[in-house]
Amino acid sequence: MHPTLGLVFAHPDDEVYAVFGTVALHDAAPHGDPLRVVVLHATDGEAGQVAPGVAVGPGGLGALRRAEDAAAWAALGHEPERHVWLGLPDGGLAGLPPGQLETAVAGFLAAERPDVVVTWGPDGVTGHPDHVAVGAATDAAFHRVRADGGPGLHRLLHCAIGRDWYDRHQAFRRRQGWGPWDPDRLYHLRPVPQEAIGVRVDIAPVAHRLVAGLREHRSQAHVLAPALPDAVVAHVTREETHVLVWPPRAPGAPLLHDVLEGLPGLPGTPASPGTPASGRAPRPARGRPPRCPPPAASRRRRA
Repeated sequence: MHPTLGLVFAHPDDEVYAVFGTVALHDAAPHGDPLRVVVLHATDGEAGQVAPGVAVGPGGLGALRRAEDAAAWAALGHEPERHVWLGLPDGGLAGLPPGQLETAVAGFLAAERPDVVVTWGPDGVTGHPDHVAVGAATDAAFHRVRADGGPGLHRLLHCAIGRDWYDRHQAFRRRQGWGPWDPDRLYHLRPVPQEAIGVRVDIAPVAHRLVAGLREHRSQAHVLAPALPDAVVAHVTREETHVLVWPPRAPGAPLLHDVLEGLPGLPGTPASPGTPASGRAPRPARGRPPRCPPPAASRRRRA
C-alpha cells in the first residue's frame, strides 16, 4: 500500500511550490514507492488577479483555475488520487463561522488518514489571510483526528522559507532591479528562522517537472514566475523546505531529506543522483536556494 500525502491549501497553485518536486521524486525513484496524493483546496481562487492576455471564459476565474490546477497535475505526471474542492469564498476564509473550516478539513483527514499532511504555517509565507486561516484550521484538524488513535497522521509539515534562502533571494532581487520583499507587508514573502526548517528536499533532478506544472497556471503567471525562463525557475526551485510541526523536531536533530524519512513502516527517501546507499541525500551545496514560494516579481494580492 502506497504511503499517502495529504495536502491542504487555500487556492489552486499553492501546492505547486510546496510538494510537486517531492511527488515527482517518489514517482521517479527506481526503488522507491510512489505516493498516494490527496488534495483539499478550500477555495477555487475566484478572486485572484488575471494575467494579461488570459481569457477567463463564461465559467469565471474559479472554473478556469480549477482547470489549470488539473492541467498542472497532469503535466507533473501524477494526478491526485482524490481532489476535494470546498468552494468556500476566496479571500473570506478568515471570516467563516468558527470551526467551519476546521470541521471540513477534519472530515477530509478522517476519511483519508494521510501519513503526512502539508499545509501553510502561521505566516502563510506571504501573510495571505486565507493561507493563515487554512493552515490554522488544518493544524487543529490534524490533532483532532489524530487523537482518535486511528492509522496515519504521523507527521504535520508547514511549507516555509528559511532565512538563508530569503537573504540570498533579496540580493538577487536587488541585482535584477526589483524592490526587496518587506516581510511586514501583506503578500510579501517572509522567512522563518533557519533553525526552524526541519525538512529540506533536493528536487533538482525533477525541477523541470515542477516547472511544467507551474506553467499550466497561466492565469497566475504574472505572480508565480513572470518573465523568467524555465531554466531560471528550475534553478531557484531546487529545494522544498518545511517546518516539522508534529512530532516536534528535537533540538539539534539532523535535517530530514524527504517528507517520509524516519517514519516507521514507510518507504525510505527516494534515491536521486548523488544519493548514498543510506537513502539520505547529501547536504546541498552552499548557496543553493530552497523552494516553496514564487522566486520572482512582487507577489501582490492573489488567491
